Amino acid sequence: MKLPFAESFKIKMVEPIRKSTREERIGWIKDAKYNLFNLRSDQVFIDLLTDSGTGAMSDRQWAAMMIGDESYAGASSYFKMKNAIKSILGFEYFLPTHQGRAAENVLFSVLVKEGNLVPGNSHFDTTKGHIEFRKAKAIDCTIDEAFDTTVLHPFKGNVDLNKLETVLKNNPKEKIPFIIVTVTCNSSGGQPVSMNNLKEVSAMAKKYGIPVIFDAARFAENAYFIKLREKGYENKTIKEIVAEMFSYADAMTMSAKKDAIVNMGGFIAMRDKELFRQASVFNIMFEGYITYGGMSGRDMNALAQGLDEGTEFDYLETRIKQVEYLGEKIKSYGVPLQEPFGGHAIFVDAKKFLSHIPKEEFQAQTLGIELYIEGGVRSVEIGAILADRDPITRVNRYPALELLRLAIPRRVYTNNHMDYIAASLGNVYERRLEIRHGFAIKYEAPIMRHFTVEMEKV
Repeated sequence: MKLPFAESFKIKMVEPIRKSTREERIGWIKDAKYNLFNLRSDQVFIDLLTDSGTGAMSDRQWAAMMIGDESYAGASSYFKMKNAIKSILGFEYFLPTHQGRAAENVLFSVLVKEGNLVPGNSHFDTTKGHIEFRKAKAIDCTIDEAFDTTVLHPFKGNVDLNKLETVLKNNPKEKIPFIIVTVTCNSSGGQPVSMNNLKEVSAMAKKYGIPVIFDAARFAENAYFIKLREKGYENKTIKEIVAEMFSYADAMTMSAKKDAIVNMGGFIAMRDKELFRQASVFNIMFEGYITYGGMSGRDMNALAQGLDEGTEFDYLETRIKQVEYLGEKIKSYGVPLQEPFGGHAIFVDAKKFLSHIPKEEFQAQTLGIELYIEGGVRSVEIGAILADRDPITRVNRYPALELLRLAIPRRVYTNNHMDYIAASLGNVYERRLEIRHGFAIKYEAPIMRHFTVEMEKV
């Protein structure tokens, strides 16, 4: 008989988690002002708020941490990280930062000016926040298929070349500092970008003299989908695919808390020495000296090891098959999802799930609160609250997709946990018409409000 799939790791240590009562959760979420970020971790049974920094490191990563070099300047850990970035990603220059948004802050401090336009594929929250904070504008050029959760397109993260060329053709080159491509594209449902699309974006960028930057937090998952879904790559290794992917980028930012499987860390990498020098000034101001950039030596060692492990097929197959398992389980309950399933999370179509709730009452946030009350499962809204207000008019933006993200930490939960998550969401779906009202905002920050928003029942 054909052997069933089994994980490519065994468990060496466990952490107890506590099951709470429904009554406790109702009280806790009210005290948290109906913001899932405000919950304490011990009030959560299964935590799917994010896959960022929440993964389980390997024995080799822990071993690497024990020999971390904590020298302020020129630490051996810096050179291990530098060698890993050069050999796997192909960039000559890099700057360590403490996480991905710090990398954006440093790089965008060099490149983004007031009045600039930054086209790309569904910029994520911190990316858009750093652009708009500098009084520039992010322009979404994602393909239309990404915004229909029922369309089975293999690369819903792709950039629409016609949309992109319209931006490049109709604006002076000086107004467009770069094109940003997010791999995989989180805001459209963890969807991959095809190699052919990366190649075509690169060619168009060269035609107009505009650099290409990758937001590469989940680049390895993107490479896995290229191997499985794109003709001509089925026999290539993940590392070979990754090398070609980054050959189409001039620079990159990365939150290493995702595909490098560390709890803290990030970096900027680039080919241009002058850009490196300019970014180094801001790195020293905001992060630390250029050979540690806000990271400890032990974390740089773990990151270097994680880049190697995270670009191996067996690891990626185990990781993404668990996400797929959860998606199929939830789908069996009739719950509407973004399909095909993404690499790091399952995205629930909250517009269809709670179609009777007005969009002004924040459908995805309402669904996330109900899922927490039902089973103690913490998720996150990728919808109107995250989309924030228009920086000029201050009117709420309502995106085409109103999603609830169930982000799966790497090597943390078993498929029994996936069954529990699916059943919890299935129970909410059965009683969805009993959910009569959503929520209103009581307090919000002027930018990236979703982290600290306070809400009340309508």
